[in-house]
Amino acid sequence: MSGSEIASIIAAGGFVLLVLFLAVPILKLGKLLDKSADSVSLMTEELAPLVSEITVTLEETNRQLKKIDSITTDVSSVTTNLSSLVSSFTASMGGTLAKLAGYGGIMRNLLGKKK
Repeated sequence: MSGSEIASIIAAGGFVLLVLFLAVPILKLGKLLDKSADSVSLMTEELAPLVSEITVTLEETNRQLKKIDSITTDVSSVTTNLSSLVSSFTASMGGTLAKLAGYGGIMRNLLGKKK
């Protein structure tokens, strides 16, 4: 055997060792890809019911918000009406009641002094 033949055998042996050394990570990577594919298919199967449940929850939430909006509008209307009622009462009877209270105070003072 010549030197070049020995060098070729050593190079071929090194190449075989390199292939064997790289085969282990490549096989592990293949298993990882298979498990990833299984996980993705499982998530896809479970995602459809979850999305439908979220849709139902969102529709119910929107329905309740419409009710709350209606209630808020009614409360605002009642508050406005009550404010108008108080304003009109104050405008029509407030001055008269203040005068009566003033006269009542004067009468109390006059009657109290006579005692």
